[in-house]
Amino acid sequence: MWHRVPRPEDGRVTEIIAGLYMSPLEFLALLGAVAVVVARWLPLAARPRVTIAAGAVLALSVIVLSAVGIRWQMLPVLAGAAVALPFGLSPLLRRRAGRPVWRARWWLALPGSVVCVGLVAMGPVSAWAFPVPVFPEPSGRFAVGTHVVQWTDPRRPESFTADPHDRRTVVVQLWYPAQKSPAGTQRAQYLGRTEHEARTVSDALAREAGLPGFLIDGVPRARTHSVFNAPVAGGGERFPVVLFSPGSGGVRTQNTAWAEELASHGYVVAALDHPYDSAAVALADGRTVQATIASTGDRRKDGKLAIGWTAVRAADLRFVLNQLERVGQDELAGPLTGRLDTSRVAVTGHSMGGAAALQAARQDRRFDAVIDLDGYPHGPTSPSLHQPTLALTQAITPGTDPGYIPRLTKALELSTATSYRLTIPGAAHLSFMDGPLYLPPTPSIVGSLGRTESPHVVAATTLAFLDTTLRHKPGDLADVLSAYGDLSVHHAANSR
Repeated sequence: MWHRVPRPEDGRVTEIIAGLYMSPLEFLALLGAVAVVVARWLPLAARPRVTIAAGAVLALSVIVLSAVGIRWQMLPVLAGAAVALPFGLSPLLRRRAGRPVWRARWWLALPGSVVCVGLVAMGPVSAWAFPVPVFPEPSGRFAVGTHVVQWTDPRRPESFTADPHDRRTVVVQLWYPAQKSPAGTQRAQYLGRTEHEARTVSDALAREAGLPGFLIDGVPRARTHSVFNAPVAGGGERFPVVLFSPGSGGVRTQNTAWAEELASHGYVVAALDHPYDSAAVALADGRTVQATIASTGDRRKDGKLAIGWTAVRAADLRFVLNQLERVGQDELAGPLTGRLDTSRVAVTGHSMGGAAALQAARQDRRFDAVIDLDGYPHGPTSPSLHQPTLALTQAITPGTDPGYIPRLTKALELSTATSYRLTIPGAAHLSFMDGPLYLPPTPSIVGSLGRTESPHVVAATTLAFLDTTLRHKPGDLADVLSAYGDLSVHHAANSR
């Protein structure tokens, strides 16, 4: 099975072989390197021929890979082959020099071959640990389009700068049901509108995580299943809207797999970049705004800071809803003009974005439903929520903040609408975003659900909730959700 990661300049050479996380050319180079190492153990007569043939295959593969951008995972493969190459060619070289051909004793040659094998093996292992992400194919009936807009709120000063004339600006990416594009149409790049933006955002995300940028250099190479500015699906249907706020230091594209799945089922997802909070935000004037907020390490101080940051995010969400209502009323140009049903709106978020979603819903009754993806509910728990809420949480461990679940439970119990808390076994905090697609599959980092199961569980549970709350589809929501984990149902407070 092959998964396409297209790039306009290299044709099909960057396809990724599912399960190997390497392109065909990378795999060919790997086979060439293995043959070079193995040649040392062949009969003296065959050794040079095999080494030359394998070296030629390796060299040609590397030349093409260098032209399209070689990944760091291939460097140890090349190093292992380079160390083994002279030993494979030594019989030929010694004959031409008129010197006797001899073969080293196996116990002398074995350590060197083991080192070469270890270097070559580091290639596929590191490609598996830090792959080019392959996005799951959306399962809905619609193709997916995407569109990016930038809006400035003239009434709200920018609280993160000292300039009194600076006004709050947000960048929003929308994923929406689209018409099917012609075969060969280029898919949207992950993390940005351009390769430069994608690499800038990738480097910023690496800094936020404390990682060297090169470790995740495969991430900005990825292509999604969306098409930029694709025509909206025909039929004139108006689509429910789902707003999304990323985690602290996160970016608007961090839940692309989830957004594409929802869009394929007939929702419009509007995800926000929050400047000075998101890792990096590319603005229309060419500036890139890097994150400036940072934790202090003091839980009490950080809690107070988080309340303020959450309030800014909640205001961003309400402002974006205002703008989307204008789009729905045909007052702005764009592919979605007149196709948004802003009478059916959910607000969602991951981590601090989940807290912002809860706050925005308390402050604005236009939001009809709330989804909190493992977000600690910073800020006040009053007034009570009036919207049905779904809170997805990671598996609770001794290391979990002891105040998290009690505070979240209190917020849900005070709600005047039926709400749900679903704890997903095997999930970690990063299971609720795209992280499992490109980070090492280490349970402490991305949980134990796996690269394909994590996005499936998050999409399936949130889709069931949205279909029930925004589309009023019949069925037992609790029964559907309970199939994915430990479910607690909090019935409306005013009905008890």
